[in-house]
Amino acid sequence: MTKRLTKEQKLQIIMNDFKLFAKNFIKIVDNNGDTVPFILNAEQSQFIDEMSKYNIILKGRQIGFTTLSLAYMLYSACTKPDTNYIIMTHHASVSKSLFVKLKKMYKNLPHDKYPNLFPKTLLNNRDELYLDNGSRIIIATANGEDSISGNTFQMIHLSEMAKYPADVQEEIIATCIPALAKNESSAIIIESTAYGYNTYQEMFMKAYRDKESVWKAHFYSWLAKAYEKQFKHTFDEAEAWFRANNNGRRMTYEDLEPDERILRDKYGATYRQLMFRRYYIATNSLEKFNREFPTTPDIAFAESNKSIFDTAKIIERLHYVIPPLETKDVYDMLPDILKPYINKNLFIFHLPKPKVRHFAGVDVASGQGGDYSTMSIFDADGQQVASFYANDIPVYKFAEIVDALGKFYNYAFICVERNSYGLPLLERLRKDYGYLNLLKQKVFDQRGKQKMQLGFQTTNVTKPIIINDMKEMFELSMINIECVRTLEEMKIYQEDAKGRTNAKKGAKNHDDLVIAVAMAVQAMKQGKYYVDI
Repeated sequence: MTKRLTKEQKLQIIMNDFKLFAKNFIKIVDNNGDTVPFILNAEQSQFIDEMSKYNIILKGRQIGFTTLSLAYMLYSACTKPDTNYIIMTHHASVSKSLFVKLKKMYKNLPHDKYPNLFPKTLLNNRDELYLDNGSRIIIATANGEDSISGNTFQMIHLSEMAKYPADVQEEIIATCIPALAKNESSAIIIESTAYGYNTYQEMFMKAYRDKESVWKAHFYSWLAKAYEKQFKHTFDEAEAWFRANNNGRRMTYEDLEPDERILRDKYGATYRQLMFRRYYIATNSLEKFNREFPTTPDIAFAESNKSIFDTAKIIERLHYVIPPLETKDVYDMLPDILKPYINKNLFIFHLPKPKVRHFAGVDVASGQGGDYSTMSIFDADGQQVASFYANDIPVYKFAEIVDALGKFYNYAFICVERNSYGLPLLERLRKDYGYLNLLKQKVFDQRGKQKMQLGFQTTNVTKPIIINDMKEMFELSMINIECVRTLEEMKIYQEDAKGRTNAKKGAKNHDDLVIAVAMAVQAMKQGKYYVDI
């Protein structure tokens, strides 16, 4: 016979389980304005189960992660004495609103029913809730005074980080990590909707694509189960609107547009979800829907940025890129000079085939930790076969790498950007390594005589031309890019108000691989080979 639990034992179980604590003790205001028990939705529950120490969340709007975080902080503060918590927002008014919500959660705890179960408040002001068990929850704003340095926090929540000023995002992350408590249950939670290309976007996409990232990416699309419950009234409106315009019947597969069929077939969207999407687009726009209710991370960020290159084409390409060949499969074939770089800086997608011509582009940097020295190689069909990038290799060493890679790929025809660092690299390739298969550009000397000079000179006139040549080749599928980093650079490559083309603002937003591909396209356009293979 099963022994019945005492009241004290039941309370102990609840106090040891956040989901039970939320359901039994925490009250929230739902979308109908009613105060109800906080029962976690499917996505909130999944996050609690999968949460790690370093979490970064990309989600659509109003899925409930800020509410979840507030409730989890309150639970932890009540059950873990002498611990500190902080939630940071992008605007003072948002901070105030969230803290009002947190205090309401605390006030609605069943203090009268269980007078000794919850700690009492010692301090309760506009930016701090201090409990008599020594635990404290504070609120802060990203562009306000530093509330993190000098403190130790059990949990740090950066809410809507993508909307923080771009120049403080990286500094805040650098401050948070040492401020996190050194125990197994401490955590940082970064959550945001997409808002342009910035530190948050870079961190999320790295975590999303890189399994070795210390950050764990959590993505919740508009197809999340929570939305059907959260927006039930709007879903009902959408279905009624569709029926009113279709003789009273529900949506069927025959009603679907091509993009809706992809959502149905590939992502499992229900007809109810698709009616909601169509209704939302009819009252707003497709661009706004994709930004606020993304299907994939790439779509979320694409809608907050306008690139020179077709972002939809880039996103589609990212779905089908092949991984570079494994180190063990290429290591013994490579020249010794290239072996230390394989799958660190050098990524090989296809090995050279006998007698096949290859074309390469090179962009040269100082090698002192700023811009990257890059090389991109394509075969005669336009298939990318290799990519190299590093920002810590001096010019003389990079010349040796370019020579070795070029000769490995059947003495590739190389186009080097003729900048201040490209000139010494060209000189070393020709004089030190005897590399003959280099692109030459026609120019006029001071006397008006035409001559040929090594490399490609980029100017305000020629740079837009080579970028448009690359755009045409890529968007007409005449080149096939496999390098994920190159594609990511292409997504943020823009034209500014003065007509200049470069990577969008941000110290870490480089365009060096874009330039390398653009140089390779110029090599392909010339189509010359000064050596026999």
